[in-house]
This record gives sequence, C-alpha cells and structure tokens, in this order.
Amino acid sequence: MDTNSTLVISIVIIGFFTFQLLFHFVSCWFSAKVSPGFNNLNLKKKIEWSSRVVSTCHSLVVGVVGLYIFWFDEATIADPLWGDPSFVKVNIAVSSSYLISDLFILILYWKVIGDKYYIIHHCTALYAYYFILSEGVLAYIGNFRLLAELSTPFVNQRWFFEALNYPRVSKAYVVNGVLMTAVFFVMRIASIPPLYAYIYSVLGTEAYRRLGALIQCSWISSCVVLDVMNVMWMVKISKGCIKVLSLFRQEKARRSLQNGKLD
Repeated sequence: MDTNSTLVISIVIIGFFTFQLLFHFVSCWFSAKVSPGFNNLNLKKKIEWSSRVVSTCHSLVVGVVGLYIFWFDEATIADPLWGDPSFVKVNIAVSSSYLISDLFILILYWKVIGDKYYIIHHCTALYAYYFILSEGVLAYIGNFRLLAELSTPFVNQRWFFEALNYPRVSKAYVVNGVLMTAVFFVMRIASIPPLYAYIYSVLGTEAYRRLGALIQCSWISSCVVLDVMNVMWMVKISKGCIKVLSLFRQEKARRSLQNGKLD
C-alpha cells in the first residue's frame, strides 16, 4: 500500500468517526446553544436536525475546498481526465467519509429519516469516487460534481425554519428560499450542459480511451443517475419557491391594504 492510499484510508476512517461524533454529541449541544427552539422538538425531529447539521458542515468544507480546486488547481485544470489528483483526493476522501457515515445513520434511524433516494444518491457518488481514489482519474470532474454541495446549506436551512415553525411569509424564510433555488439551479442544473459537452468533446480521444470501458461507463452512468435526481429535486424546489413567493406577495398586499384602511 503506497503513501497516498494510506492517507486516503486514514482520512476516510477519521472523517467517519468525526461525522459520527458531530451527529451523536456535538450537534445537540451546539444546536441547543444557538437555537432555543431545538429543545422543544420531538425526538424524531432532533434526529433529522442533527443529521442536517452534519450535512451542512460537510457541504461547507468540501464546497469551499472544491471551489479553490476548481479555480486554482492547475494540474487538474490542465488535464481534467488525468491531471494529478493529489489535492482532489483529500476532498473526495472527506466527502466519502461523510457519505459512509450518513449511510450508517440512515440505516440506523431508517424509520425516522430513511429515504431511498438518499441511498441511491450516496451509493452512486461513492461508486464514482472509488475510481478517483483508486485509479487517480477524473479528478477535475469529481471535484466539479462536489461543487453541487454548495446548495446544501440552503436546503437544510429551509428544513430548520420549518422545524422551528417559522412563518413561510417571513423575510428570512423567503430570502433563504430564493437563494436555495438560485444556488441549486446554478450548481446542480446549469452545470449539466457544460459537463456533457465536455464528455462529448473527449469521446474517442486517446486520453478517453486510456480510461478503459469500465471507467467510461461508470463515469457517464453515475452522472446520469445523479443529474436525473437533481432535476427531480429542482422541480420540487421550484414549485415550493413559487408557492412561497406567491404567499409572500399576498401577505404583503394584505398588509398594505390594512395600512391603507388605517390611514
């Protein structure tokens, strides 16, 4: 086992236990400190709350690091298929440790937070990450997919607002909803055409042939599965955003009318 493999395995193991620690201990303590309403939640909501706190921590870490790699990692930018994946591997290993940890939590609390789509999403991502970590290929592409995590904090924040019974017409709820929809679209939907345009551009090249049939098929099939799910989620998010904006406008109009009558 070479040094890089040892480092990756170490990161995955340490990351797994770190995320478990965050879920079982840190989240409850921290949440009670910053949000008094947390203590009033029932057990089921506290479990999902902690799961989403860990999800937010993971997404912020890998998302910010992913942006740095996307902009400044010259090796992978110069050669997205075969560029030196050393830095990317660290980020992918952290994300893999989270996915394994979250799968464990999903199974452990299946009756509370179990979701078949999350299982499909996590397993598909882990399958794709395996080739990056083991073969050192497609590092730039793998990191590009990780940028989708930048939308996760907004999705989780919406759930936190709902759990705390924030009014859907409140400014915080509406602003977060608009940002969630915009960031989700940019990071998960608008990125689809450039990705497949790149895949088309490298088809038949020597660098692409060197990947081998298994990695070629795995790369494309995993992207298709993840993107189909992202489109499904985008449709639901868009409908929710439109509904919230409609309610906000109605509430604003109602208040204006009341103020007008008072005047």
